[in-house]
Parts: sequence; structure tokens; C-alpha cells
Amino acid sequence: MQSSQRLANVAVLVVLATATLAFGENRQDFRFKVGSHANISIVNQYGAVTVKPSSGNEVMVTAVLQSNKVEIDKNQNGNRIDVVSHLLPGATPESGRVDYEVFVPADANLTLHSTTGPLRAERLHGDVVLEGASANVEVRDVSDGHVHVNTLDGPITLTNIRNGHVEITSVSGDVILNQVDGPLVRVNSSSGKIRYDGDFAFGGEYSLTSHTGDIEATAPTYASIDVIARSVKGKVDNEFPLHPKDHTSFPIDTIRNLVGTAGKAASSVKLLSFSGKIHLKKR
Repeated sequence: MQSSQRLANVAVLVVLATATLAFGENRQDFRFKVGSHANISIVNQYGAVTVKPSSGNEVMVTAVLQSNKVEIDKNQNGNRIDVVSHLLPGATPESGRVDYEVFVPADANLTLHSTTGPLRAERLHGDVVLEGASANVEVRDVSDGHVHVNTLDGPITLTNIRNGHVEITSVSGDVILNQVDGPLVRVNSSSGKIRYDGDFAFGGEYSLTSHTGDIEATAPTYASIDVIARSVKGKVDNEFPLHPKDHTSFPIDTIRNLVGTAGKAASSVKLLSFSGKIHLKKR
């Protein structure tokens, strides 16, 4: 009887293993020919999306599906490509997960959405839009385009963004900007921390705002900036050599307000919080 029971157990394991192989990971590859400045949209409820530049005028998509509870809907209409993870009845965050690796022409305009992420885009110079709930968002080595990021609580990291039109909105996710510059850099967060480390270059408008989160901004002493830093309930610390301004739109309070200029004041820098701490640091 024991021998028969062991055989029965082995048979069950074999059946389960076969089922796992049959309905486990499934890799699918797609290729699309496009022209210049193509528009690529990928909507993925659960899972990662990573986008890198290709060497030609081709979009290459590799999707790894975790089960048969999700399908890939794809469509090309001229110079626009839409790829959507289509969840089937009974799908869960685990069984409905799809991980994408995508190669696009460097000048393509990109829109990515994933609830859980992570979302990554690098070495592009088209417009980039990334949206997610708890998705970890990372953008690096992007130039001469718009970078728009919207999340609820996912952390956001931007690195080496040159001549960018950058707009970031987050409810509670932390935002880190390393060497990010351009004519417009704007960050709004309700409770997340904001950290900027760069040059405040391009004679741009830089606005970092968090309702309750702390803001830390680091720049070199040669930065050319016109600074307004204000925390209504928090504290403003400054170690940057600034020339005071004679006229301001609000009463000066050296603990909570900072107004001044450095160099030729080419870029406008606003650091605003209701109750968070603001720290302007000299590199």
C-alpha cells in the first residue's frame, strides 16, 4: 500500500509539473517598421516595461507572459503603435503579469503605463510619458524632449536629463533628480521627499513643491540662480552664497523664508513646502 501511495504521489507531481510547463512563462516577440518620430504606447496592468533605443527604424517588443490569464493586443496604425496587456477573467496580479523589453528608434515618442511597474526609459530624445500607481519609475540619459511622470506612491528617479521639459506629479512617492536641467523642471508632491542635485542650468524655471515632504537642493557655487525658498510651517536651511533682494512679495523670515540671487540669476528656482524642511546646499 505504501508503494502504491508513493506512485500516486509521484503521478500527481508529474501532472502538476506538466501543467506548470503548459501554463507557465510564455515569450512573445513582435516587430514593427516605423518612420521618424513614431508614437509608441504600452499599457501594462501588472509588470515591468523597459525601453531602450534601437539602431534602425524598427520597434522590437519582447513580452514575457506569466500565465494564460493574459493576452497581448497589438495594433499599428501608420506611425503609431499600441500594445496592451489584456487581462482575462480570473487574472490576478501574479497570473496577469507581463514583463516587456522594448527597443524603439531614439526619436520615438513614448507613453508607458503600469500599475505595479517598474517603468524604465533610457537614451531617448523624443517625448516620454510614464504613468503608474506604485510603479518604480526611472528615466536616464534623455535629451531634448518632454519628460512627464505621474505616480501615486511609486518612487521616481531621473538621471542626466538634458534640455528637458520635465513635469512630475506624485502623491507620496519620493522624487530624485540627478543632473536634470532644461527650460522647465517642475515637481509637485503631496508628502514625498524631493531631492535635486544639478546645476540649475539653461536659464530655466525650476519649481520643486511638496506639501509635507522635505526638499533638498544641491548646486555648485557657480550656479546662476534667482532663489525663493519658503516653508510655511517648516524650516529653511541655506549654505549657499546668495545676495539678498531688496523687494519681496512676502515678509522675510530667515527661519522659514529665503530670497536671494547668485551670479547673473539666469534660472528661476522656487523651493516651496507647507510643513517640510527645505535645505539649499552648496556642492
